[in-house]
Amino acid sequence: MTGRPAPAVLPPSLRVRLGLIAAFAALVVVVLGVLSAGHSEPGRVDRWIIQPTADSVQPPWRYVALATDFLGEPAGAAALVVAAVTGCLLLRRPRAAVLVVAGAGMTVGTATLLKHLVGRTIHGDGNLSYPSGHTAFFTALALVVALLATGRLGLGRTADTSVVLAAGLVAGAAMGWAQVALGAHYPTDVLGGWCTALSVTPATAWLVDRMADRLVDRMADAGRRELR
Repeated sequence: MTGRPAPAVLPPSLRVRLGLIAAFAALVVVVLGVLSAGHSEPGRVDRWIIQPTADSVQPPWRYVALATDFLGEPAGAAALVVAAVTGCLLLRRPRAAVLVVAGAGMTVGTATLLKHLVGRTIHGDGNLSYPSGHTAFFTALALVVALLATGRLGLGRTADTSVVLAAGLVAGAAMGWAQVALGAHYPTDVLGGWCTALSVTPATAWLVDRMADRLVDRMADAGRRELR
């Protein structure tokens, strides 16, 4: 017996489309990283959008930005991950629970590595800014939740793709706005963080599926040998 009792976290119908999107997003991350390398000032694109300052927004919207920013801080991020993992386990989707942790971890780890490689700073040499880790994390978590939803609903390839991209866009835009509004990142930093999540999360989902499928096959093989 070699069936796959657990549904894939990256639905087969989305693998090609999300793979192409991930490849394009990775290209955007690299291009923006090269253009931003070693800089400590906003670029031309950043100035077209907004000049980041510490008081870009005033109350009450500043409180909204601070609350959103907290969701990307260690305590807030940990609470979101725990809630998402708990939800996956309650829905009997252990593979999705693994993706929540792995997807968020790989995305944030990639963003952190890129920050040190690119070396772009904001408000001082110690504040590495490209790409935005907050935006990358929040987008990655939204993508994982959307993949779980599409896997259960099965709306069709086009609809499922739209749901996943919409979830990532809304989450990335919300956290990205908060980061720029609070002066923590340049606009291109949040774009880089969003694209980092778009490139890393589907790849991580594919990897989780591969490893889980292999584990299922090994367990099935072991069961057959015991029956002989």
